[in-house]
Amino acid sequence: MELIFNVIFYIFTFLAVYVEVFFLVTFLEQKDRIVTRLDDRPERDYPSVTVVVPCWNEEKTVGGTVESLLALDYPKDKLHILLIDDGSTDNTWKVLEEYGKTLNIKIIHKDNGGKHTAMNLGIERTETEFIGCLDADSFVTPSALKRMIPYFDDPEVMAVSPSIIVNNPKKMIEWAQKMEYQLSVYIKKVLGLMNGIHVTPGPFSIYRLAVFQNLGPYKEAHKTEDMEIAYRMHVNGYRIEQCHDAVVHTKTPSTPGALYRQRRRWIYGFINNTIDYRSVILNPKYGAFAMFTVPAGVVSIFSAIFLFIYMIYTFARFIASKVIQIKTVGVQLPKVGIGHHFALDPFFISSHSVFFVTILLYGFVFLSLILGAKMATGKFRPSFAMISYIVIYSIIAPLWILRAVYNTIARRETAWR
Repeated sequence: MELIFNVIFYIFTFLAVYVEVFFLVTFLEQKDRIVTRLDDRPERDYPSVTVVVPCWNEEKTVGGTVESLLALDYPKDKLHILLIDDGSTDNTWKVLEEYGKTLNIKIIHKDNGGKHTAMNLGIERTETEFIGCLDADSFVTPSALKRMIPYFDDPEVMAVSPSIIVNNPKKMIEWAQKMEYQLSVYIKKVLGLMNGIHVTPGPFSIYRLAVFQNLGPYKEAHKTEDMEIAYRMHVNGYRIEQCHDAVVHTKTPSTPGALYRQRRRWIYGFINNTIDYRSVILNPKYGAFAMFTVPAGVVSIFSAIFLFIYMIYTFARFIASKVIQIKTVGVQLPKVGIGHHFALDPFFISSHSVFFVTILLYGFVFLSLILGAKMATGKFRPSFAMISYIVIYSIIAPLWILRAVYNTIARRETAWR
């Protein structure tokens, strides 16, 4: 059994190291293209953009979301905002009514049907060349839209996503997510360079309206409509870019339970969208998306499950060995006092290859965290949050992955709320 575990462990660790090295090499090769800039040339004729804000019970945050849109450094006559209340049961509609008289804002109330139905209604009411989505718990920085629009100078680019970072983290669970989101800035930028982005997230992704005119509206898509549309775009040869210096702040789950439920839905969506589009996997026709992004995601799911089982197996063996030791020789307490002292000896450092491979992997993770932080904020400061990210996600992530896999096998839909 131990031999089988070791073989599988080395296979997964090799793949993990390969992915990390691939990301780093791609980043270093393309770093000249990763620059922070603001295209504010006076001669640029900025296009008209409609931003749709779907809302469901967001009375506490939607006001800040709208205010951030109104504060965008973008020609006011080119910015149109659609606030769509998807059948809220709180005071969201009353908050939206306060903005109903603003010149470039329209408010719409509809029966509850899910986020994708609210977005599709917004698409039907949009007449501008570009359309974006902004979740009602997210807040754009003033320069975000001006930084994103120049990517569309390339006619092959059909969507651009921003860098998303955690808004005002307070609890340890939120600080851990901040590290994760900064890491994703680095990962998504590298994927964007190779046209391998697999999701255009709700917080302020911008599309050409032609995407929906040509490919159809959003789908329910296992409650991950922003992932499915990205899959559909790749299948049809549409390019997705990532603008690392366009920053959007978003609210994140503040408890382990809420984080678990959110990520269970995300992983469930990834698994089932991948099943729906399984014919594209490892098909070179669809580029890095099919040859790298999706396979890497599938491998990461299996590796997380295996490593969780491997950890439990190793811990159980350790406990069993200690029980045998205690039964055999009794409890050996360390000697303290005059003449006895602790000395650090290299003998106590593990020489097993697993130890060094683990150190190597975590080294790559920390390097990725540093690169992501510098890309998202322009600076990096070591913090305990990096350690909390590693610890918290190592414990909780396998649980939501296992549940998402179980729900898929059992054909149990994962709830949004």
